[in-house]
Formats: sequence, C-alpha cells, structure tokens
Amino acid sequence: MISYKELGLVNTREMFAKAVKGGYAIPAFNFNNMEQLQAIIMAAAETKSPVILQVSKGARNYANQTLLRYMAEGAVAYAKELGWENPQIVLHLDHGDSFETCKSCVDFGFSSVMIDASALPFEENIALTKKVVEYAHQFDVTVEAELGVLAGVEDEVSAAESHYTKPEEVIEFATRSGCDSLAISIGTSHGAYKFTPEQCTVDPKTGRLIPPPLAFDVLHEIEKKLPGFPIVLHGSSSVPQEYVDMCNQYGGSLPNAVGIPEEQLREAAKSAVCKINIDSDSRLAMTGAIRKHLAENPSHFDPRQYLKPAREAMKAMYIHKIVNVLGSDGKAA
Repeated sequence: MISYKELGLVNTREMFAKAVKGGYAIPAFNFNNMEQLQAIIMAAAETKSPVILQVSKGARNYANQTLLRYMAEGAVAYAKELGWENPQIVLHLDHGDSFETCKSCVDFGFSSVMIDASALPFEENIALTKKVVEYAHQFDVTVEAELGVLAGVEDEVSAAESHYTKPEEVIEFATRSGCDSLAISIGTSHGAYKFTPEQCTVDPKTGRLIPPPLAFDVLHEIEKKLPGFPIVLHGSSSVPQEYVDMCNQYGGSLPNAVGIPEEQLREAAKSAVCKINIDSDSRLAMTGAIRKHLAENPSHFDPRQYLKPAREAMKAMYIHKIVNVLGSDGKAA
C-alpha cells in the first residue's frame, strides 16, 4: 500500500471547493508518456495552476502502473525545481471500469479515482460507486462518479449515443453513493470526432463545422439541485483547427474533426463545473508538431529532435487552456 501523500500529491477536495467558490475550473489533462507529463508540469508551474494528471485504464496499461507512481512522484519534484514551491498536483484514474481497477489505483498511490458505472442501471451505478467510495475514503482518496452517458470514443470508453444527466436523479445519487464529485452529460463528447456533420451547422465564412451548443439548462438545473457540489465535464477538448489543419497538411487525414467551442467551456468554468477534462487537444498538438517536423526534416531519426517541438506545442496549448479558458492560473501560488 502506497499513500499518495508520501509522493507529495494532494486529493481534489480542497481544490474543488476553492474552484466552485472562485468561479474557475481545474484542468484535468490526460497523459501517456514523459513528454506529455513534462509539458503539463511546465505549464502548471509557470502559471501556478492546480492540475490533475489523468490516467485512463489504457494509459495505465501502456505506461505501467509502477512507472506511473514514480513519474507522479517525479512530477512533484520537477515542479519544485521549476520554482513552484507548493505544487498542487492530483494523480487521477480516468474512467475506472471496476472496483478492482479503482482499488489497485488507490493502493498504488493515486490521490483520486473515477468509477464510471454510468452504463449500468441507476441502482447498480449507486451500489458500485458506493463500494469504491467506502474503500477510497479510508485512505482519504477522493472519488468521482458519472451520471448520464457521453457519446464518442476515447481509449476503451465508447458510446454511440449520449444521454443527458437527469437533474431529478442527482440528489439521490450523490447522497446515497457518497461521491465527492459528479461527471455529468450535457452535450460534450469523447474523442476528436465529437459530432457528425449532420449535427452541426456550417460557418458560411469559413466553411467549418459549428457544433450544437451545450445544454446549459440541464447544468443550471443540476446546480440548483446540488448547490456548491463539484461538477465535472468529460470530453471537453476544443479540437483546435490549427492542429487539425497541421495534421492534415503534413500527411494526416482528420476530416470533420470538431470539438467544444472554448467560449462555452469558459461559461461552464464559471459555474459549479470545477474540473474540465482535456485529452484530444494534447494528442492533436503533439501529432501535428511531429508530422510537421518530420516532413520538414526528413533526415531526422532521433526521437528527441521531433519530441521536443511536440512537447513545446503541448505546453503552449496547456498554458492557453489554463489562462484563457479555465481561469485557474495563479490559484496555486
């Protein structure tokens, strides 16, 4: 059993309470490798923003759970080297699909876990979430749950259709399950292809797809039911068109990739939404930078040559999200 406190990590309880009160959101950035982790920590340290390092089940299998523990411990030390005296860093399991997976992460030093039982019937979702909560809370690990279903595909999470969270269910779910935060469905979606062209309108000036708006009426109704309770948005990458264009220009094929407009995320961050998940944007920034570098430097074969600009592209994207979208800069000085 490894305590996250020994690694210098924190859980989400205090940072979420401050975010809800302060009208901003904590960035939750997924990572799979060292370059992504470096970029996240550099961005958070430079902006003095609390940050959540998210690891999906697939990323955990890819990177190895033991290495992840030491990477998280190293991330705290690295943040201090960069001049961030009191880093507020969470290591969080994204979309845990079973009690066993969540327990393993708690035991390996994660400070926060998500149990995603949203595909199960309501009562089964409550029962499984409560089981995870009862185990995790013994070690002061916070638990995120999900009510409602997001469409899209990302890693092993896949759903053909979304089902909005029902506001009338949230009080009973939160009370009976004991979860610390609740991921809801209001129109966000996983992956780089969040919406079909049929769901979008076309901007007559640019010809680009404009996605349908988020269901803020559902969010505001949930806020009324659970005043002050931490709300989470998954599938909230904006899929910046400059990265999509870069990928396509240098040999990629990403037709009709479209994400959540940043102005809608800014609006959400000012509400009870205190955690916003971003994964696809990092993948696009990294891949676009790598494709561009290799196309312009065909003789390069040293991974450091193309991973360095990829890391810089991700860092710039993370800083932009922290400062211009989520408003979390300076909140962990």
